[in-house]
Amino acid sequence: MSAAAVEHSRDEPTLLEVADRLAQELVGYRVEVLGGEITVSPSADSGHARSLTHLMLALAPLHGETSEVFQALGIMLPDGPSDFAIPDLCVVEAEIEKHHIKSNGYDPVAFRLVVEITSSNLNDDLTRKPIAYARAGVPVHLVADHKNRRVLVMTDPVDGQYRVRAVHRPGESFALPEPVGKPLKLDVDKILGHN
Repeated sequence: MSAAAVEHSRDEPTLLEVADRLAQELVGYRVEVLGGEITVSPSADSGHARSLTHLMLALAPLHGETSEVFQALGIMLPDGPSDFAIPDLCVVEAEIEKHHIKSNGYDPVAFRLVVEITSSNLNDDLTRKPIAYARAGVPVHLVADHKNRRVLVMTDPVDGQYRVRAVHRPGESFALPEPVGKPLKLDVDKILGHN
């Protein structure tokens, strides 16, 4: 669902404040602000959770002195004063607290990789979020696309678009690009939750 952004007087809550309030009330749902609209996603199903677990384990070697791996860490987006997303998984610079901006959102400059696993908001995961993350300058964006049985790896963000898009299919493996950190090889079947 989404609600269009509304202009607010000083007495009315900001879009970010409304989103924070919704997140407290809608336990188990993910509330984000994309392009000035509040989006709400239900909790993950088992396929989504399996993919998240496989990716978290695969990225674990990146969690250390210079970078950390987190689930559901908010990233502030440049599209509006209240815009933020909560990627399923991310790799960020160590000491992320130094990059806190407001609410539960952090400066995109600290993010090396954001991961989205497709869910009920397929358009957001495949269209809106890649544009938002590219505008924010996130160097690498990975999408585990269950519906289309593929993994997308997008790099080289310029002017709100990722200039390089690699598509990986079941049966393939691939290495994460340089900006993420240590060289890691990932298996598409595991990412998509196929054993």
